[in-house]
Amino acid sequence: MTVVPVDDPADPRVTDYVALTDVTLRRLREPAEGMFIAEGERVIRRALGAGYQPRSVLVSPARLGAVPAEIGPDVPVYLAGPEVLAEITGFEVHRGALAAMARHPARDAAELLSWALRVLVLEDLVSHTNLGAVFRSAAGLGMDAVLLSPRCADPLYRRSVRVSMGEVFAVPYARLDPWPASLATLTERGFELLALTPAADATDLSALRLAPDARVAVLLGTEGEGLSAAAQAAASHRIRIPMAAGVDSLNVAATAAITCYALGRRPSPPTG
Repeated sequence: MTVVPVDDPADPRVTDYVALTDVTLRRLREPAEGMFIAEGERVIRRALGAGYQPRSVLVSPARLGAVPAEIGPDVPVYLAGPEVLAEITGFEVHRGALAAMARHPARDAAELLSWALRVLVLEDLVSHTNLGAVFRSAAGLGMDAVLLSPRCADPLYRRSVRVSMGEVFAVPYARLDPWPASLATLTERGFELLALTPAADATDLSALRLAPDARVAVLLGTEGEGLSAAAQAAASHRIRIPMAAGVDSLNVAATAAITCYALGRRPSPPTG
């Protein structure tokens, strides 16, 4: 690796890492510049394994060993003390190395729908924490892809990547635009659209019966309000998870986990 000491927080070589806690700035800047930040050795390794190319690494001298060897000899590894790191990033860096990675070109929703059988469709999720948790459930519980409305948060934002433990790199995703008109594309492709809602007249998730090879798209709505009326109207069925003890509904990440477990594709148990 090519280690480069950095003593000045205003050094232009570390511009990729400036103000990482400024959500408004970073969610505009990172997609526009075709980059994202991977935080911690495990996440960096996952990004490298998924084919993302590193632009640089930023790390303190004490955590230089957290830089994966796979980063390559030509990628600059900027070495900065804890105080300089905090001035650059806006927080005290405790998770080892930070890596600025180049994004892949945006995927096309039509391409994903050409082969996927189980899909999550997210409407206006704005919490990066919830989004990361949803991606982790999608990866671990057998969903093939995730489709996002235009106003959904960025899956490659640092918090989303961290909460997902890097699973945002494992699940292909694309934006559906225009919204909600593009939901008609799923129906045309033969998908059953299942809208999750706490409404009492919706079908109990446990009562749903689907063929193993059925094409299924699960619609989940924004935090608080849930799915819009327009998204629900586009669905084939409205589905609910029955609640006890007077609880109205679950957090969207918990709802996604339960639904993915019920509907996702999992490996068959070993025989013999």
